[in-house]
Amino acid sequence: MSKVWQRCVDQWRDVANFALGIWLVVSPWALAYAAHQAAAWNAYVLGVVIAVAAFAALIAFHEWEEWVNTAFAVWLIISPWALGYATVSAALWNQIIVGLVVGGLALWSAFARRAQAQAAAKT
Repeated sequence: MSKVWQRCVDQWRDVANFALGIWLVVSPWALAYAAHQAAAWNAYVLGVVIAVAAFAALIAFHEWEEWVNTAFAVWLIISPWALGYATVSAALWNQIIVGLVVGGLALWSAFARRAQAQAAAKT
């Protein structure tokens, strides 16, 4: 198995968050809310940031990348109300669901890495 493939298998949560970031970028067109500027731009910007942070974690893991994704996941969840597009149901549910999944995977990854480091320190 190649080194790149093994890293992707070992860090599957970061691969999933990378894919979810890409999904956010294309979701305004796929879910037909591109005409709603606040919702669309929120998806474009956060999609790129989440994908870049996940990709950075794949290259060289640092816990801060997971916390960045967690913070932006929280923003994804509250942004429909904060930016005034909670009535656009496709954007609302897409960003809430993606936010929950990205945040959950990022926290899982951060705590799993911390547990691995603690276990390695004991041996």
